[in-house]
Amino acid sequence: MHGQILCGRTAVATRRLRSILGSVLGRDGWMRRTHEVKLINTAAGDTVKIGEISYTLKIPRNPELVPVKHITDSLPQTVAQHLRWIMQKDLLGQDVFLIGPPGPLRRSIAMQYLELTRREVEYVALSRDTTETDLKQRREIRSGTAFYIDQCAVRAATQGRVLVLEGLEKAERNVLPVLNNLLENREMQLEDGRFLMSAERYDKLLQEHTTEELDSWKIVRVSEDFRVIALGLPVPKYQGNPLDPPLRSRFQARDIYHLPFKDQLELLYTAGPNVAAERVSQLLSLATTLCSQESSDLGLPDFPVDNLLPALHVLNAFPMLSSQQLLHRLYPYNSILGKDGRTAVEGVLSRFELLDGRRQPVPGAILSVSATRETEGRADVTSRVADKDITFQVPAGTKERRPPNSSPEFIRTPSHCQLLSEMMQSHMVKDICLIGAKGCGKSVLAREFAEMLGYSIEPVMLYQDMTARDLLQQRCTLPNGDTAWRPSPLVTAAIEGKLLLLDGIHRVNLGTLAVLSRLLHDRELDLYDGTRLLRSDRYQTLKEQLQLSDEQLQERSIFPVHPSFRVLALAEPPVVGAGSSSSSRGQQWLGPELLTMFLYHTVTPLARAEEMGLIQGLNPNVPTEAAEQLLLLTHSLRNTNDPTAQSLASSLSTRQLLRICRRLSHYPEESIAHAVNKACLSRFLPSLARASLEKSLSSCSVQDAAAAPAAEHSPDLSCTIHDGVLTIGSVSAPVFNTKEKMKVPDVLFYDNPQHMKVMEDMLKDFLLGEHLLLVGNQGVGKNKIVDRFLHLLNRPREYLQLHRDTTVQTLTLQPSVRDGIITYEDSPLVKAVKLGHILVIDEADKAPTNVTCILKTLVESGEMILADGRRIISDPREAQGRPNTVVMHPDFRMLVLANRPGFPFLGNDFFGALGDIFSCHAVDNPKPQAELAMLKRYGPDVPDATLRKLVAAFGELRSMADQGTITYPYSTREVVNIVKHLQKFPGEGLANVVRNVFDFDSYNKDTREVLIEALHKHGIPIGAKPSSVKLAKELPLPEATMTGYWTINQSGNARRKLLCPTETHPIDVKGPVFLRVQRFPCDRQESRALSFSEEKAHWQIPMNEVNIICDVATKDDMLYVATCNPVSLFSMRERGETLQCVELYDVFPRTISGVWQPLVTVAPLGSPLDGQVVLHEEQSNTLLHVDMVTGAVRRLMLSPDADQPVSRASNWWSSKEPQGGHKMCRDFAHKNWLLFYKEDGSQLEVLDVLEGRVHSISLPIKLKSVFLVAEDRWLLLENNSNKKFLLTKPLHMAAEDAGVCQLHSISDDSGEASAPQMLSCEQLPNENLSAALDQKIVSPNRVLADIGAYARVVVGFPDLMSPNEVYSFKRPVDLSAMRSGESGAHMLLSGGPRGSGSAKRDNCVALLSANQVVRALPPAKVPLREIYPKDVTPPMTAAYLEVTDLNSKKVKYVPVPRSTSVSPYTSWLSKVSESDVLVAPLGSGGVVTVDMGGYVRLWETGLDSLQRSLMEWRNMIGTEDGRPLQITIQRESGQDVTAPKHGKIDANNDPHVGGNQWAGGTGGRDTAGLGGKGGPYRLDAGHKVYQVSQAEKDAVPEDVRRAAREMGEKAFKERLKEINMSEYDAATYERFSAAVRRQVQSLRIILDSLQGKCEQFSVCVCSCACDERKIMQHDYRATTLSFALLFSCPGVKLCFVFAEVGVCVCVYVFAATPASLNVNMNSYCLCFFVLEASGAFFSPSTYDVVGHSGDGYDIELVRADSVPKNNKQRLKVLKTMHAHAQFCMSGDHTLEGTQASIKELAREEADEHFVVVLSDANLERYGIRPERFARVLTSDPQVNAFAIFIGSLGDQAERLQKTLPAGRSFVAMDTKQIPQILQQIFTSTMLSKQRLAACDDTLAAAVTP
Repeated sequence: MHGQILCGRTAVATRRLRSILGSVLGRDGWMRRTHEVKLINTAAGDTVKIGEISYTLKIPRNPELVPVKHITDSLPQTVAQHLRWIMQKDLLGQDVFLIGPPGPLRRSIAMQYLELTRREVEYVALSRDTTETDLKQRREIRSGTAFYIDQCAVRAATQGRVLVLEGLEKAERNVLPVLNNLLENREMQLEDGRFLMSAERYDKLLQEHTTEELDSWKIVRVSEDFRVIALGLPVPKYQGNPLDPPLRSRFQARDIYHLPFKDQLELLYTAGPNVAAERVSQLLSLATTLCSQESSDLGLPDFPVDNLLPALHVLNAFPMLSSQQLLHRLYPYNSILGKDGRTAVEGVLSRFELLDGRRQPVPGAILSVSATRETEGRADVTSRVADKDITFQVPAGTKERRPPNSSPEFIRTPSHCQLLSEMMQSHMVKDICLIGAKGCGKSVLAREFAEMLGYSIEPVMLYQDMTARDLLQQRCTLPNGDTAWRPSPLVTAAIEGKLLLLDGIHRVNLGTLAVLSRLLHDRELDLYDGTRLLRSDRYQTLKEQLQLSDEQLQERSIFPVHPSFRVLALAEPPVVGAGSSSSSRGQQWLGPELLTMFLYHTVTPLARAEEMGLIQGLNPNVPTEAAEQLLLLTHSLRNTNDPTAQSLASSLSTRQLLRICRRLSHYPEESIAHAVNKACLSRFLPSLARASLEKSLSSCSVQDAAAAPAAEHSPDLSCTIHDGVLTIGSVSAPVFNTKEKMKVPDVLFYDNPQHMKVMEDMLKDFLLGEHLLLVGNQGVGKNKIVDRFLHLLNRPREYLQLHRDTTVQTLTLQPSVRDGIITYEDSPLVKAVKLGHILVIDEADKAPTNVTCILKTLVESGEMILADGRRIISDPREAQGRPNTVVMHPDFRMLVLANRPGFPFLGNDFFGALGDIFSCHAVDNPKPQAELAMLKRYGPDVPDATLRKLVAAFGELRSMADQGTITYPYSTREVVNIVKHLQKFPGEGLANVVRNVFDFDSYNKDTREVLIEALHKHGIPIGAKPSSVKLAKELPLPEATMTGYWTINQSGNARRKLLCPTETHPIDVKGPVFLRVQRFPCDRQESRALSFSEEKAHWQIPMNEVNIICDVATKDDMLYVATCNPVSLFSMRERGETLQCVELYDVFPRTISGVWQPLVTVAPLGSPLDGQVVLHEEQSNTLLHVDMVTGAVRRLMLSPDADQPVSRASNWWSSKEPQGGHKMCRDFAHKNWLLFYKEDGSQLEVLDVLEGRVHSISLPIKLKSVFLVAEDRWLLLENNSNKKFLLTKPLHMAAEDAGVCQLHSISDDSGEASAPQMLSCEQLPNENLSAALDQKIVSPNRVLADIGAYARVVVGFPDLMSPNEVYSFKRPVDLSAMRSGESGAHMLLSGGPRGSGSAKRDNCVALLSANQVVRALPPAKVPLREIYPKDVTPPMTAAYLEVTDLNSKKVKYVPVPRSTSVSPYTSWLSKVSESDVLVAPLGSGGVVTVDMGGYVRLWETGLDSLQRSLMEWRNMIGTEDGRPLQITIQRESGQDVTAPKHGKIDANNDPHVGGNQWAGGTGGRDTAGLGGKGGPYRLDAGHKVYQVSQAEKDAVPEDVRRAAREMGEKAFKERLKEINMSEYDAATYERFSAAVRRQVQSLRIILDSLQGKCEQFSVCVCSCACDERKIMQHDYRATTLSFALLFSCPGVKLCFVFAEVGVCVCVYVFAATPASLNVNMNSYCLCFFVLEASGAFFSPSTYDVVGHSGDGYDIELVRADSVPKNNKQRLKVLKTMHAHAQFCMSGDHTLEGTQASIKELAREEADEHFVVVLSDANLERYGIRPERFARVLTSDPQVNAFAIFIGSLGDQAERLQKTLPAGRSFVAMDTKQIPQILQQIFTSTMLSKQRLAACDDTLAAAVTP
């Protein structure tokens, strides 16, 4: 079977060949020869004969180009047959194509044939950047003149050589066809004008012409010996470009498959004599199986059969190695295959009894490395393997070797020692590739490996766009202007015997890397300038054969590859299970071709104990507890199955952990959570990833408190320079002394705590020697922070701004032309390196990847090669004696600035690529207070109110950008520019100036509406007019009249002066119990957006629609609201962003003995009990002390019998006879004491909260009410007679010398018998008193209000004992007489009359500073006819605020808008308040109202404050629009409108402008069209629109407008008639559509951001479910409704499954409570209109609607072929679903529907699959356990399934969310949150996949020019 070489002249002895049938004949068996290769010497010349085919040899003209030492002593018979076939084709003059699997065999056979026939060779390795000039001719400059230099194809053709083209599938299309004519006809036209002609035709011409003539015609003869041998892979099995048919037809093909089994076995037996024959046979059997077609059908890459030979050499030296672990070096299937692939491979391993690697790996360690005496460039390595010391030889470098484990920078760990031992074994036979995650220590291991063997490392950073020229040779210009080729570091390393470090082979294109295949396999290389590198033994053979010296060979451009040269490649792990598709994300970099080039070793993550030892070894001072917590967190993230958490783990690599611990060792007080958040850049993570990180931090007990912004914890963070030392916060550093002051930046910078904290963190890392990376949005101050930082340190700066066109050359050098010669000047980078300056690199994310990644070498190894060949070196010792080196200055540092990754920033993910080699700092917009302080510095004259509005509005916009509602992240830069404008031009209004920023979005309707809404919310009146003032109408107040006196009786009858005994006892406190303090966002809306009124702001309290507001109280800027059904307490600030809520349901059960309902009063306490309140329930006299901060609730027992149960008959809610309730007086609650009494009782109880005492005062009278007119004087009213008494008491009742309380009767002769409703506890200021009474007066006084007067002033009361004058502003009609005295529209609008019982709240307050009395009145008691004209219908109101102004003597009635939700318990409401609102005074002036629907409104009533506010409001609007700044000339049509009409229809649809004739025209009048005036309606005919001026439109007469409106309404009705849709149906559809219009707009914005990836969506699947029967159980939360939407586009499909609750319940049962209908129908309609949003955005739009209910989960509602086309059809679908909900069976199929959707979606081919389930959280009702739900959501790893809970009883949703997998569930109690949650799901899932995809083409690491 084997051929043998018989050399007649050289008398080479015949050698025996081993039999390849080892199992039959054994290793020494003989086989019969079939083909012999003979070299025969004859008179005619030497002849080579293969079998019967002979070839006559010719003497080569350039013998150095003939391959040597490729033919082995024994040729396998298969190779002999291939050589015979090639000889046949050579004799026929045909070109051949050797095709086969990857490996060196095809090239080896070609070279053997060329060596055998003594043919000169021209070799070209093709790549994707090979061009025509590389094959034909290249222009070079010599002595200032350009010449054409022949390239390989032309040289081969003219010199009769053989052209070897390897890698045809790598070349770009349309490059190789330039050879077509040369291959077919042996002709080619050259660039220099010459023409190549075939030998036959040339010889014919030579018979008729002379050689000189042919030369003059530039005709060149192509040698008859010219041949082409092409080497390629079969495409499409392997990756590459298929052959062009014309090119393919010109070749003769030969399949060069792997050697047959027996031939291979023979070679392996030879290589491993110490290995058992059976084991060798098993290994080869495995390799053959994994190369079979069946294996390929399973998606398994080919096994690298050629690597079995070096593997057998390793196994021969180390027979104790595990076969499976050795195979991992050849075929790392665990890294490249998914679960199915690994199972298949392990099945084959088991079949051949090779599955022996499950036991522990054979332990190994390197004991010593010593130089080999016999051979230079070799080293003896002694390694201990399995307790046995083995010494073997390996290549070694020329430097001094360092003993193993002697480096202080390398901490020895068992796994790393094992890995180094295995690397040394592989190094013995072949090049190595290390595979490991980013930052796991690959570079450190490579450096340790090189130092042990004495190697010099030559680092080459690879990147995606790298070309073959970047790898091998680069063009350059010599000083005289000539062009030349500069060898790359790779070539230098090969010649000098260095260790070539290829960092990032996972990033470089395979077509580029393939040019190294010959170097890696054969140690040979052909360069672009003709230089050839030969393997050292071949070089020596050639040298001996040709009898040439080294200098002579070098003159012929032949150099030896140093025998010590080795390649060590570094790569990140492949994408497990990825194929070789064209998708960049799915491409598997480690394919069959790359498997043949290296032996692979995996750097596994360190075990926790090893990593701890490593950290403590390098940072001995790190706190042990902190390091353990950090490792616990890191390993929990690494070991989880959640892809989001795994993507976070990549940010906590070993390199980052070392950086964090190094910082902790110097600053042990730092928070671990802060360090982790900084390393992960958590500020810019998507919400899902950030929530997953927070959950992991919490589960690992890592406190996050210290991670809060320092602005809150260190408000006094300062920056000082003293005695040459800079101190920022707690960190100090010496100020640098530099002579280059001009390069030290000096910038306008206003200190703020947030930026100071960033600079403090920067200084810490700067002192530790780190390079810094600042990441943030645009305009947040990154540049200012850096410049300020360097200014403080006095460090000179070099500045580089990168952009799209930045190249490696321009980054390192700046070329210029001087005297016609290209010279290079140092770039700022090189200057900074030389001089030790700080290099600031701005916009780093905008540069291409091949630019930014060169920074990796500079940061990590301190080395970089410049474009002119110079090399930056960090170690001065290495630079000694080396030319062209630049020594890095020790003070050099880099500060890099980049925008955050992701949309809308369109740069590269710089942080993802290089983040772990820098110390990262997130720069965010300043917090509101810090930003406000900074803006005051920029605009000291801008009003504070304006600045606050700007800060609040932009804060909201940034939050919306984070949520995905808008795309542009508004920054501090925009606000600063607005403030600068306002400071410079104070007369211009804020509403106009903000347009400088927002006009960018003025053409995007959806975005513009969102922006205007946000600005209006915070009181920026964009779009408002100065005349839009809507203050309430003022009515004259009756004149004040003195109506009598109050006389305090002090002497005389004993009845008039009574002593009241007092008792004191401590209170009994029960508790505390701690209740949950819930926090809700406060959606505060400014009310003066488009018009100015008394209302300042409003917001909604999140409460149930059946709940009842029962009290409101204020203290300073805090508001407290109590509800009573059930009892809850809310607290909020006037300008706060959150509301706090404590639910007291357990303390006050909803039902006690029937329908008893509590009524609660709130009393806020003062210092030191701020934030604490006392709650008093009036019927049961229950007293609670509540801490709104901690949630602690204590019960205060005023008396021992206070805990008696309430009898059923005693409740005020249901009792027919009125019962006296307990009352609380809270006027002095701010001094922490309260007074309690019972109506018709005779005892007062004074509670001192601080001291915990109760003072009981016994009275001789029955009480009706008590007014605390002063701290020591109280007004008492007797129950039946309304007689008044004044009780005086000591200020401090607990004092020993305190007197008793005295009761004085008061004689009232004012003639007013009604009881006061309000009596102030303080007096009017003297100026207000004088203004009220129109006389100069100074006296004690109190303001009183009752039903008979607007207000009364009691002068002298209560301090003066003389008769006190009573002045009254009497009402024309007593309020009590107006209860039923009026009727009409307002009774209907106010919800009907109240009940007859007396209300518990009087809703009357006195604003003493404003000299006003404000009370809330129902519409029935308001003179509506005097307020509104006769033809104006009064608005629907909850109440009117009657504002009595005693200064202006006016009264006005301010309407309070009606609540959006009305409680059905109207009779209960009447017991609380006469009107639908409760009123309380504000600490800042004005009043606050809370209506029964929970709507809070702030009102400004003071005349002076209203005037100031109106002036500020008008100033914000500005007056710019009224200024005659320019003359505008507009073309008037000259025609007037007459009457609207439709117009004639143009059959040709020609465009018409004006004319008043055609329908669908533009710029005309009367007819229906666009852009004109007076037409009845708009009609678009599809033409360009010509507008008439707005002024001309405004001039249309009103009667014409009215006619146009009527005609438009008629056309609308006709359109409805066309689609058979009634006006009622249209209104119904519009109501539901309008309710979710904003949410649909938000979703469209989100879809818009995804459109870059998905060019076309089509909606395919939809399902829904309802259950009406559960309504009858009053459990309307239980009904489920599901939608499933599948968005698909080429390559991407997204599926959503929605489950909704209680859609149709209110239509049948709860018609009285339409709020639930709105909530649930809104959720339902949002899901339905998602289909329409997608349909409007992407066409065509088709979908199915398949429902599930109690009847099943596959109920068809809409089919794809009958999608609703108009509103009527859509409404019909809604009605169908609604009807099904009424009649379906009870039950729930959410799990079944979800599972069916997941299974159906998984069958679709797509990149991404999403299933989103909307449901309520009440799953336990149906026996659905969270574990079952979790299993369904995670049932298919291909499908990303999520749950959104939109309804919850209590905290069910939150509890359920905690039990489901992290990041899989959300809670959305408001439908407007659903689009934002969908956006979070998209971005977070995409991010996880991108960060886990190590082959992502957008990442970059490094480059060498």
